[in-house]
Amino acid sequence: MSQHLFATIVTSTAVAANNRGEGDGSTLSTLQKITRGNDQYTTVSAEAIRWGLREYLQNLDAAQVNRTFDPDKEAYNLKNERFSAKDFIDDDLFGYMDAKKGKDNENATTKRRGALEVSRAISLDPFWGDIAFGSKGGTKGKTSIHSSEVHCTAYQYTIALTPESLQDASRAALILDAIGAVRHVGGNHARFLYDFRPESIVIRVTQDPSPWIMDSFKRMGDTVGCPKLLRLVEVGDVAASELIVAGEIADTLYGEQLKKLNVTVVRGVKEAIAAAKALLKTGVAA
Repeated sequence: MSQHLFATIVTSTAVAANNRGEGDGSTLSTLQKITRGNDQYTTVSAEAIRWGLREYLQNLDAAQVNRTFDPDKEAYNLKNERFSAKDFIDDDLFGYMDAKKGKDNENATTKRRGALEVSRAISLDPFWGDIAFGSKGGTKGKTSIHSSEVHCTAYQYTIALTPESLQDASRAALILDAIGAVRHVGGNHARFLYDFRPESIVIRVTQDPSPWIMDSFKRMGDTVGCPKLLRLVEVGDVAASELIVAGEIADTLYGEQLKKLNVTVVRGVKEAIAAAKALLKTGVAA
């Protein structure tokens, strides 16, 4: 059976904002939102997270990346417009689509579905409508004042990958490295610093094609807990041997309880990523 890699990440808590709210002085909605239950939560698109992962790969080894971003020109460059999952890491992981027409205007679209799947990131905390105001400086007028919504929160998202779907299965390990080192995400987080690396993480290496670990984390007072994950292990829906749990969650009661259930619980996120990479390398799946 195929080996599958799943990971759910919760970021550190910081102030999310997007300083693009310039207009006629009115309040502009600059954070994407979603309704969940009776509350609104802010969200970051999967495309924005993928942008951050691409940036990591470009900085790691630009020679093996087809699509690179030039910040001076604010433009993307392609080394090969025909794309190649064999030759380029990003074409293999993220997929591509070339919708150019062929001879006699026939459809010559070539495409590859991205092997890496990324969910939207959802805030752990409800959004209560906080707004910050600022001035562009210079001559004062109706367009000199801008406003931006701000949200002090952590975000949670999940990635899924089947290594054998890649042209080079060893590239799965690069995504784990990227998750631990991603600095920027695009879209709504393009113009401010937000630490999008994992504060806590649960990684699952398994032969089960379903993740099961999405939405594992929940705000519990001033910290973060994982009651849903604990229940999944207790009832046997997720085998303890398939999981690696790490980060600040390890220092909570949930970390202690998971450890008693024989889940691998470590305090360091980088240690967890190294352990998961070892499982991928050996092909072990519980």
